[in-house]
Amino acid sequence: MLDQYYKWFNKNRVSIFEDFFTFLRFPSISTDPVYQTDLLACKDWLVSYLEKIGMDVEVWETSGHPSIFASHMKTGREIPTVLFYCHYDVQPAVPLHEWTSPPFEPEIRNGKVYARGAVDNKGQGFYTILGVQAFLEHATQHKVNIKILIEGEEEIGSLGVGAILEEKRASLASDYIFVVDLNMYDEQTPAITLGIRGITCINVTVGNAIVDLHSGVYGGVVENPARALAIAIGKMWDKGGRVAIPNFYDGMTIFNREKMEAFDWESNIKAQTQPFDVKAFHREANYSLLESNWIRPTLEINGMESGYTGEGNKTIIPSKAMVKLSCRLVEGQDPNKVCASIESFLIKNLPKSIKVVFERGASTRGVVTSPHSKAVEIVVEAYENVFQRPCRRILCGATIPIVSMLAKVCSAEIVMMGTALSIDRMHSPNECFGVDRFEKGFLSITQILEIFARGI
Repeated sequence: MLDQYYKWFNKNRVSIFEDFFTFLRFPSISTDPVYQTDLLACKDWLVSYLEKIGMDVEVWETSGHPSIFASHMKTGREIPTVLFYCHYDVQPAVPLHEWTSPPFEPEIRNGKVYARGAVDNKGQGFYTILGVQAFLEHATQHKVNIKILIEGEEEIGSLGVGAILEEKRASLASDYIFVVDLNMYDEQTPAITLGIRGITCINVTVGNAIVDLHSGVYGGVVENPARALAIAIGKMWDKGGRVAIPNFYDGMTIFNREKMEAFDWESNIKAQTQPFDVKAFHREANYSLLESNWIRPTLEINGMESGYTGEGNKTIIPSKAMVKLSCRLVEGQDPNKVCASIESFLIKNLPKSIKVVFERGASTRGVVTSPHSKAVEIVVEAYENVFQRPCRRILCGATIPIVSMLAKVCSAEIVMMGTALSIDRMHSPNECFGVDRFEKGFLSITQILEIFARGI
C-alpha cells in the first residue's frame, strides 16, 4: 500500500517539483496590499490545480483575501468525512539582502527547497494536495469523503475567513480535521501537535508635543514620551519573568500532573535554536524552557520606535513613541480581557497628561485537544508506517488562528500535524524545506486516507 505511493511520487517527481515551484513563485503576501494581484493569481492557480485532480472547488469571498474550498464527496454522506486545512498566503520576504537566492525564485540546495513559503505553508499545503491526488488515482476503495480548506490570510489572523465560518458550517461539516501546518519532533521522528497557544496583539502610541523638540532648550522640562513608555513597559514583568499586569492570567488552564503526562517533554528547545546562534535564554521562574513555551502565556515586545535612529546624533525629545506588543495565550484566556488589562495597566503607569492611543490587532484563543481521540490514533498509525519510528505527542507555543475558530464551528476531532522543523527558517530569510520531509509528508497524507478507506 505504501510502496505504490512511493512509486507514484518518483514517477511524477519532475512534474511535482515543476508545479511546486510554480506555486512558490507567486508572492502571495497577505499583509501588503501591493501584492493583492499576485495573491489572487495564486488563488486562481490553486483552483485550477484542484479542479484538474477531480475536486469540486468553490472560492469563498471574505472581507479580506479569498479562501478556497475543495471537496470530493462521491462516496455518500454515511461515510466518514475528513477536512484538511492549509493556507496559501506567506510572510513578507524582507530583509531581501539576507536571502542567498531570490525568495520567489525557488531552488534546491543540499536537498532543501529554498523560497518564501517553502514550508510555511505552501510546501505542506502542496504535499497535502498531492496526497489527495495520488489517493484518488490509486486507492482501490474510496470509503472516505475529502474536503480541503485553503485560506489566504492565515499570516494576518484569519479574520476574513473566520467571519464566514458560521455561515459555511454545513460545507465544513466533518468528522475529522487535520491542520497540516506544524512541526515534527526532530529530523527523523514524527509528531502530532495537540495544543497551540492563542494570540492577541496591541500597538501602543504615546505622544506629547506635535513635533520633536530641542533636547537642550526643553530637556528636563518636557515629558519625554519614549522614556515614559519605556518606564511603563519595564514594569510589565517581575524579576522572575512573570507578567505583573493584574488579571493577565485570569481564566487560564492549569496543566495538572495527569494532563502533563499525556505529552512528550523530552524535546530540547535550546538545541533547536543552535542554527540561529542564540546566546541568552529566558524562562518564567519555576518552569522549564519547554513549559514556558508550551503551557504558559507570554507578553512580548515585537518592536519599538521613537525619535531619530539614523547615522550620528540628533538631540531631540521625540514627539511620540510606539511599541508593538503581542501575547501568546493558553487555553482559557480571553484575548479581549487580556488586551483590556494591558491598556488599564499602561494608563495607570504613564503620566496622567500624556496622550495614549491603543490599536488592537488580530486575536484568537489557545486550544488543547484530546491525546486519546480516534483522529490521533489514525495520524499516529500513518506516521509510524511512513517513518518507522514511534510518533511523539507534543504541544506548540505558536498560533494558528483558524484552529480555535474551526473547533468552535465544527464538532469534529482536530489534530495538528506536519513535517516542518524549527530550523526551516519560517518567517525568516532563507526559508527552506527538506525534499525528504516533503515526500514523507505526502506519504503520510496518503496513509491517513488509506486507513479511512479500509474502514475504521
